[in-house]
Amino acid sequence: MGSTAVETVIKPSKANIGVFTNPAHKLWINETEPTVEDVQKGESLKPGEVTVAIKSTGICGSDVHFWHAGCIGPMIVEGDHILGHESAGQVIAVHPSVTHLKVGDRVAIEPNIICNECEPCLTGRYNGCERVQFLSTPPVPGLLRRYVNHPAIWCHKIGNMSYENGAMLEPLSVALAGMQRCGVKLGDPVLVCGAGPIGLITLLCCQAAGACPLVITDIDEGRLKFAKEICPSVITHKVERLSAEDSAKKIVESFGGIEPAIALECTGVESSVAAAVWAVKFGGKVFVIGVGKNEINFPFMRASTREVDLQFQYRYCNTWPRAIRLVENGVVDLSKLVTHRFKLEDAIEAFNTAADPKTGAIKVQIKSED
Repeated sequence: MGSTAVETVIKPSKANIGVFTNPAHKLWINETEPTVEDVQKGESLKPGEVTVAIKSTGICGSDVHFWHAGCIGPMIVEGDHILGHESAGQVIAVHPSVTHLKVGDRVAIEPNIICNECEPCLTGRYNGCERVQFLSTPPVPGLLRRYVNHPAIWCHKIGNMSYENGAMLEPLSVALAGMQRCGVKLGDPVLVCGAGPIGLITLLCCQAAGACPLVITDIDEGRLKFAKEICPSVITHKVERLSAEDSAKKIVESFGGIEPAIALECTGVESSVAAAVWAVKFGGKVFVIGVGKNEINFPFMRASTREVDLQFQYRYCNTWPRAIRLVENGVVDLSKLVTHRFKLEDAIEAFNTAADPKTGAIKVQIKSED
């Protein structure tokens, strides 16, 4: 007798709620779209879309910045706006046009929708899409919701990976994009500036790539201690109030006199970028992953006379399959980075925790696993 496939059916019952901010810097939870009724009927899905029940979402520094500052450069919160772009969940509805995903699949969401028509899209560098809709960047609503409709092509299967790790694939993608473009090689002495979540994940990637020695900098002793816990071989360097040139000398001392070949700058802070330019070797590279002010000063003639390459990064592209492989095979262990967990209904407390340096939070995640 032939076997008969059993179709998985998941019936959501809870109202869809989301985490909002606005130009007045308020933060609140409210009902949002798609409604639970629409999700139950499946009528709100467009061709190519699936409905995902979001299970885990990480709070990014940009989420806190949109809440507190109301903008990041030209990206401005001008109305009620849903935050969040680091998410994983379970497919609970599928448009008939989608064939590679089914109800019950566990997925990580790549939080962009591209035009597929501009030059960056057509040449494979879709992070530069001229008409991109990046979820959580105003005015595009984010993923901090119970249910989300999203193009299936941007929902990556994660198999038995935890939803928590699935959500961490987004910040891992940021680090991987930097790793791919900066060209870290086996045995390279590498400086990582900043021990926040992106800096720490970048550190783990550099370790996996065979960079050595590795030095990570920060102004916070607690974060440096955390870096040492997840990467025992790293040399930690506490940044003091010095000129960029003197700070660079201290960094090189931490390397044992070796000038780093590459600095991966994960803060976007002017003084840190400047110190990195002063620290790297002749012909070295400063690769800036961090986001900073619209304009900064940097040591132009130091970079010029030392042939220092200065490169920048904007989000990521084509990283999710690689990120999934790295986590599935244990090459990069993200499990220790999530330090605080909250229910979706307690999202306000989660944001307050993420925004307060005194909490010692590295990555705060918001859960909706019921």
